[in-house]
Amino acid sequence: MRLLIADLRDPPILSDDMIRGFLDMQLSVKRAAADALDAIASSEALLSKVMRTQDRQTNGAAVADALRKHAASLRAQAAAEDESAAEDSHFGIVEFSPYGRL
Repeated sequence: MRLLIADLRDPPILSDDMIRGFLDMQLSVKRAAADALDAIASSEALLSKVMRTQDRQTNGAAVADALRKHAASLRAQAAAEDESAAEDSHFGIVEFSPYGRL
């Protein structure tokens, strides 16, 4: 999941417990990663805002927007995988009668 959200620095943005929490809330790793990105985006938007100094500039809103777009992409990938898995399903429902055909 850290690879999907690019949380590869040391120390990471999200703790192992936070990652586990997102994974516990979702059945899909990509959906959990999308939720994590949304959480990071909200934090970024709240904390960074738009700031300028003499030689530096940050734009928390733009970073948050990019993170949310990445999250949307992961959710779309997860939905496509779910759809593909449903199409590939070879299971069917067959009526069962312990007495044979009635």
